[in-house]
Amino acid sequence: MATIEECRAALEKLSDNLAGAEGNVRTAAALDRSLSCRITDLDITFVGRLRGGRIEVMDTIDGQPREKADIRLAMTGDDLVALVDGELNFAKAWGSGRVRLEAGVRDLFRLRKLM
Repeated sequence: MATIEECRAALEKLSDNLAGAEGNVRTAAALDRSLSCRITDLDITFVGRLRGGRIEVMDTIDGQPREKADIRLAMTGDDLVALVDGELNFAKAWGSGRVRLEAGVRDLFRLRKLM
């Protein structure tokens, strides 16, 4: 099972990947939205913002956040690490329910370019 530190490192790596992206991926990541990433097996949630093509983790809280973020992800820590390392395909993981993504319709259309 991935640790909190490994999950935080995976989110930092994802942020670096998004910041270095080009074309459609860069455009899709250029949102300014609140973001949460719930790690279900650790019962924690990373909360922050997707801004300027980067993920800014502002806090880690136990359980679920009180306020819903504009973009909400939920998965196990191992799945987060595997996604970021390229070992797990996001679209397949989302389609099978291993990864949950919730956002407004407009944001979902933009975020699909990241898949």
